[in-house]
Amino acid sequence: MKVRGAVLREMGLEPPYAQSRPLEIVELDLDPPGPGELLIKVHAAGLCHSDLSVIDGSRPRVMPMVLGHEGAGEVVELGPDVEGFSVGDHVVTTFVPACGHCEPCRDGRAPLCIPGAAANTSGALLGGERRWGWDEDSELHHHLGISAFAEYAVVSERSAVRVDPELPFEVAALFGCAVLTGVGAATNAARVRVGDRVAVFGLGGVGLAALLGARAAGATTIEASDRVQSKLDLAVELGATHTVMAGPSAVEEVRAATDGGADAVIETVGNAAVLAEAYAATRRGGITVTVGLPHPSQQLSISAVSLVAEERTLRGSYLGSGVPALDVPRYIDAYKAGKLPVDRLLSHRIGLDDLNEGFDRLASGEAVRQAVIF
Repeated sequence: MKVRGAVLREMGLEPPYAQSRPLEIVELDLDPPGPGELLIKVHAAGLCHSDLSVIDGSRPRVMPMVLGHEGAGEVVELGPDVEGFSVGDHVVTTFVPACGHCEPCRDGRAPLCIPGAAANTSGALLGGERRWGWDEDSELHHHLGISAFAEYAVVSERSAVRVDPELPFEVAALFGCAVLTGVGAATNAARVRVGDRVAVFGLGGVGLAALLGARAAGATTIEASDRVQSKLDLAVELGATHTVMAGPSAVEEVRAATDGGADAVIETVGNAAVLAEAYAATRRGGITVTVGLPHPSQQLSISAVSLVAEERTLRGSYLGSGVPALDVPRYIDAYKAGKLPVDRLLSHRIGLDDLNEGFDRLASGEAVRQAVIF
């Protein structure tokens, strides 16, 4: 079938992207789903820093690629041997296809799926195939097994979670990455408890979702730090008790507001220097959780002895450190109950042809979460 989609041919083009146009909207051929795969009509797709980090080259991927990974849509065709899905199901996509059989999957650590990581790195679906076709000689790759910036996408059934059909698609899409990652960082990785003091460094979609997760878990003090005042203002509306403008004094301000350091600090920026600040803002015996994706060349320098003498914990969290098939429905139930108002994270609704301008807004910090509406 013929599909319009956003192709990234080359990483590292200079912004503004409205001028350099790294994403080209073209007509593509999409093959039918293979065994264990779904054909999804994409209704909404979120713009995420994980997409931007591929565009700017800080997260190298195989090129060319149909970008996008945070999507929501409707199943329109089933490949052979699909179980658990029917035509007409509404689904959200998750960016690690968990095979269910490798050691991490058997241990309940779906984000660390070994075949899923290999498929994502190679630009293929979980089964190793690529369903995109075009008129050029080079192979066209899938982004994180999804390629949500297209009118239709073929994905592994392991990359989709069935959701309530009453949920608006542009809200549903957020649960596949921003909510899953941010809320999971607070509840699964940091294990925020009632009465905890929490700080969040970076208030994009993931950071604000982490704030919502910490609030829902019962944190009584929530410090929110960013370099954009409008995001600090939104953080207050969503439950932050204090805000801190990012900069040289941020660590001391957080430590002062949390009586010597936060019990849990969540870093979402994807910058080693900011992660070092988050670690410095964590109290003795506390936990620092990072979900940001810095360039592979960046190195982190911390006091090694503090890990022992202060019983500190520093951990990474990928895809919310949970099991998407279990967590997504649970988070949606919390949203419907008014405990996770994630619809407040949507700052812009745009068209497919507006993607490059959308990534300019994301890079500048103007946008929180934007959704392409098909």
